[in-house]
Amino acid sequence: MKVFVLGATGFIGLPAAQALVRAGHSVYGLARTPEKAKQLAAEEIIPVLGDSNDPSKWEHIIADVDVVLEAVASNTELEKLSRTVQKAVADAAVKLRPPHAPKLTYIYTSGTWVHGEDRENIVSDTTPLTKPATLVAWRPQLEQDVLANPAWNPVIVRPALLYGRGGSLVAPLFDSALQGKAIWYGTPGARMAFIHCDDLAQLYVLIAEKAQLVGGKIFDAANDITEGTEDVLARVAKVSGAKSWELKKPSNLYEEALSTTTILRPYLARALLGWQPRKAGFADNIEVYLNAWRANVGK
Repeated sequence: MKVFVLGATGFIGLPAAQALVRAGHSVYGLARTPEKAKQLAAEEIIPVLGDSNDPSKWEHIIADVDVVLEAVASNTELEKLSRTVQKAVADAAVKLRPPHAPKLTYIYTSGTWVHGEDRENIVSDTTPLTKPATLVAWRPQLEQDVLANPAWNPVIVRPALLYGRGGSLVAPLFDSALQGKAIWYGTPGARMAFIHCDDLAQLYVLIAEKAQLVGGKIFDAANDITEGTEDVLARVAKVSGAKSWELKKPSNLYEEALSTTTILRPYLARALLGWQPRKAGFADNIEVYLNAWRANVGK
């Protein structure tokens, strides 16, 4: 199978591309710079030099791959970037693929923030979205647009807070702890839904390999249980040697999204794909994850 990963050098895309290579697939990865391209080549990922915003550099790849995995990231205008990428892939699929070719599979990476704040009800993959975090209020409609596009066989993946290796969204927590105080956002009683980057990568492999069976599905990607935010902070402070920890009131939409409590119990990937997260929970193995982050960033 041939897979093209958009965002192949990122926290989500790189582990996914590496896992797909280990599973025996031919993997192409988009890289913005020659240095990033060399990093992909060293991982046996075929580099495609270009930028997500400029489809002319990579749309030719769509002609004969089986799967496109979108894991693009941007600090600003993420909706615009995602729509640019999706239009380019859909147009290329219609224009460049032979009429007898099986339908291209498109895996779109969303996120569990679309469930929004809810400290009372258990939610899962199939729970209706009624109050997404304000930062990602546009995402439910984008998910539906992906599912409705006739150009491809669509699958949606919603990762929870990513941890492992370089840290991803929990990196600022580690950084604050090393400065003396472990800081996260929220209010007392908050809980955090996590997923390790390796477990998420394995889910992408299973989806890519069984895409013809699970097209049109939405999968929440999270560990079996959520973790208390205050417990996490206390554990990070203890392991890192920080003098204290603080649960800080959010001051912007991004911090508000980070503070989102969702009592998440995904079931669909476990039921349909046999997927099961295997990594130890975030707080339980925090020393290993902290040391891995420090090694990755040189601290």
